[in-house]
Amino acid sequence: MRESVDILISGGGIAGLAAAAAFGTEGYRVICVDPVAPVTAQEAPQADMRTTAFLQPSVTLLQVAGLWDRLAPHAMPLQVMRIIDAGGDVPIARRVHDFDAADISDQPFGWNLPNWLLRREFLAHVDQLPQVDFRPGIGTARLFTRESEALVTLTDGTRVSARLLVAADGRDSPMRQALGIGVSTTRYGQKALAFTITHPEPHHMVSTEIHRSGGPFTLVPLPDRDGRNASAVVWMEAGAEIARLRALPVSDFEAEMTARSCSILGPLTLASQLTVWPIISQIAERFAGERTALIAEAAHVVPPIGAQGLNMSLADLRVLLDLAGPETLGSAAMLDAYHRRRWLEVQLRIAGVDLLNRASMIGAQPLRDARAAALGLLYGVAPVRRGLMQLGMGMR
Repeated sequence: MRESVDILISGGGIAGLAAAAAFGTEGYRVICVDPVAPVTAQEAPQADMRTTAFLQPSVTLLQVAGLWDRLAPHAMPLQVMRIIDAGGDVPIARRVHDFDAADISDQPFGWNLPNWLLRREFLAHVDQLPQVDFRPGIGTARLFTRESEALVTLTDGTRVSARLLVAADGRDSPMRQALGIGVSTTRYGQKALAFTITHPEPHHMVSTEIHRSGGPFTLVPLPDRDGRNASAVVWMEAGAEIARLRALPVSDFEAEMTARSCSILGPLTLASQLTVWPIISQIAERFAGERTALIAEAAHVVPPIGAQGLNMSLADLRVLLDLAGPETLGSAAMLDAYHRRRWLEVQLRIAGVDLLNRASMIGAQPLRDARAAALGLLYGVAPVRRGLMQLGMGMR
């Protein structure tokens, strides 16, 4: 059996479903496949307990794709990004720097939502788009490209001819590998614990990164949970330390995470399962091949610092939408332009996040003191502070 569409999307994660919604809304005929059905319930064993903070440019794209109206009722605004240095002899907040969105905009930095909920709402929206055919439980098996089309064989035997193949199939992207595009990978020896907590003190729409050693401990506001203040946590540490923490009894784990948080929100209570994610940086040698565009983690991976990951993925999609047209879709000229517009910018952002992550991992006391002093100098110069905020939000 052979089918023809405008766009085939390999990967039904958040980025792949966003691409399906955006291109479907533009009137393109889209098939989106994923070998694993998305998990859309918080209590499910495989639920993704991470959260995504959509920065302002990403929200604009989600509005164009018709997704934001579904997400807005569940979103928590992030008005302040707070960085705490707790690198002294004991884990207490010795320096606190607040980056307030009001300094550069009349809108919050972004809005935070759980990843499992994003999949639920994205799927509900995609199901309503007649131009989009989402096929969970089906993957991509083989790829052959030529100047006029990408020919993809799916795992159910279906052959699909597409003018454009969008590879959104993860850091080990089979479509990227089929094209022979290599990657450059940096491994930090870190892993991240992602989970949800409740706490007695309100978060006041403040997202907080606490730096000590091993990696940042990040608290991101969520809407109240059963009448209690709630936040999402990403706790980055060396792999062996993550294994130790995960094996602790709940009461001991809660005591350790409260201490690591410098008790800024009071005693923390675990409110979800713990999920573990490996931390790497990675960039593909090219973001495009014949009739194929790589987006999201098929193209680039960054540590979860500064809300860069998925926002970079949506920036990929935004450029593809800008370049696509009835005559140019999937052409060599379109894909070359996509690679040129995205690759260098992504490389620079990866380098910046890499530097921040390495600084957060520092264990030696003199170097932690130097890190705190450097942050204080950057924060103290108002134009530099505003410039860093604009750069982080993708407004530059």
